[in-house]
Amino acid sequence: MNRFEKIVLGITGGSHLSVHALMLALPSLIPILRDEFNTGLDTLGLVVTVSAFMFGVGAIPAGWAERKLGGRTLLFLYLFGSGLSAVLVSLSDTFTMLIVSLGLMGFFCSIYHPAGLTLISHRVNALTKGMATHGIFGTIGSAAGPIMATALASLISWRASYAFLGVFNVLLGLLTIITIPKQRHSSAEHNTENRVEKTNRPALIFFYITNMFMGMAYYGFTTFMPTHFAENTNHFLPFISNTMKAGIFPTMVFLAGIVGQLIGGRLGSRYNRPKMLMIMVAVNIPFLLLMGYTSDLMLVVSGLFMGMAFFSNQPISNTLIAEFTHSANRGLGYGVSFFISFGIGSLAAGFGGYIAENMGVASVFPVMGLLLIPGLFTSYMIIKKS
Repeated sequence: MNRFEKIVLGITGGSHLSVHALMLALPSLIPILRDEFNTGLDTLGLVVTVSAFMFGVGAIPAGWAERKLGGRTLLFLYLFGSGLSAVLVSLSDTFTMLIVSLGLMGFFCSIYHPAGLTLISHRVNALTKGMATHGIFGTIGSAAGPIMATALASLISWRASYAFLGVFNVLLGLLTIITIPKQRHSSAEHNTENRVEKTNRPALIFFYITNMFMGMAYYGFTTFMPTHFAENTNHFLPFISNTMKAGIFPTMVFLAGIVGQLIGGRLGSRYNRPKMLMIMVAVNIPFLLLMGYTSDLMLVVSGLFMGMAFFSNQPISNTLIAEFTHSANRGLGYGVSFFISFGIGSLAAGFGGYIAENMGVASVFPVMGLLLIPGLFTSYMIIKKS
């Protein structure tokens, strides 16, 4: 791996870390926000949907703009835009301002994935391993978001986590300007062996549908996992407060996801990727069911296996998009994928909130497992069409 490839993976990795830390701070703060703003889980589920939908919907124009502006410029826009909007979240003194600021932050965060993933797919030759490394950074961010948010909430205020992440992104934006020279984008970024001259539309369509179901499962389990752990681990480590459990246990789940990323990267390099994707969709179902029907230590254990199972698909999924899309339109391909996964998938946070408020938070997880059953068929069709 040459120096420029290492720079690309370093900057995109740091950006991937921060984007997931920003987006996953909110679920762990739901118990605190429920008390501060005197609102229910159904309303807070919709708040997550607003932020997450903006996180998805902006990915399509970002994917189109990547071809015009290049990954470096879009990374700059993501880092400064999300950094400043995160500071606005920390300054929100009304529930309405909180929703607007989170939506704005979600929109700027949506810029990242089409830019970062296209940059990697165009420049890093060992693509599946590069995607796995990139995914590990994102999973570390997913793990850091909950524990950092709850720790700072306990020590200072829930607002401190957004202020910290906002400043971090602005500083990373300055580092991007210094570290990735503008003149190297056009000459280096597209000189790669990962070039595809034809889009495989049938396989891509079935992949997008599968990704929608996976996105719904993701938002269902990540949004309500912190509250589920806080409410249903009363006999496991009782000396830890519910607020800290809402951060510690989700962080453990996301750290287990790093193992899943490594497994997915290895399997995707050695075996047929569409077949591996179908297997990984199937493996998620029993662990979601277990999370809904267990408590205390068994809940934590099933959550750890769920983290490994879910995140193992990411290196493979991101590589499949590169294989199914024309090189010139890859940014748009990633944009559509993340709109479907994060935008449409975010609807699960909304109806998951309704389920949690009326049937109990534990009921959300079996429902998410059932949502993945049609994903088995669509992932099988990817095998047939690829």
